[in-house]
Amino acid sequence: MQRCEWPSNNPLMIEYHDKEWGLPLHDDRKLFEYLVLDAFQAGLSWSIILKKRKNFEKAFDGFNAKKIAKYDAKDLKRLLNDAGIVRNRMKIEAAITNAKKFLEIQKEFGSFDKYIWQFTNHKTIQNRWKTMKELPAKSKESDAMSIDLKLRGFKFVGSTICYAFMQAAGMVNDHTINCFKYKELKGDDYNKLMGVRNNVIR
Repeated sequence: MQRCEWPSNNPLMIEYHDKEWGLPLHDDRKLFEYLVLDAFQAGLSWSIILKKRKNFEKAFDGFNAKKIAKYDAKDLKRLLNDAGIVRNRMKIEAAITNAKKFLEIQKEFGSFDKYIWQFTNHKTIQNRWKTMKELPAKSKESDAMSIDLKLRGFKFVGSTICYAFMQAAGMVNDHTINCFKYKELKGDDYNKLMGVRNNVIR
């Protein structure tokens, strides 16, 4: 079985690549989870975040935006003392701010899903990369997403972070064409894929 090069021989990365990365995601809670984790990844490797993923989930109340939006100084102190996550004050404060803004978008659009997928016209952008070196760090779509999120008050949502989010959420298919996941994601019918993606077992 041939897959993208980036998971290497890391079991956690392989499982993430095979079961999650690039599969179309339309579940608001999990979309928020990626928004939080991608912000914490800034300046770090994704493997570090994956190792701490369960700790993040516990520390941030299962990525429940309503609960996180109500975090106070006591919660901030608790998170800063939690060795199981990335203890960066700016990123923690950004997660709290972003939870509040996330709820505002849900109220305005009915769901965060409806809002975020508009940047790719509600479909997956199908790329055709032969090697990982060809993958871009950002795109015109991630630029637009970043600008709009920033205008709405979100933090740690630069275009590069937004593009990483798009890759993870399946808004772009950035598996290389020799990867076994590429063909699976290239079809137009995502119903089965969405079911797998939104109910992934961790």
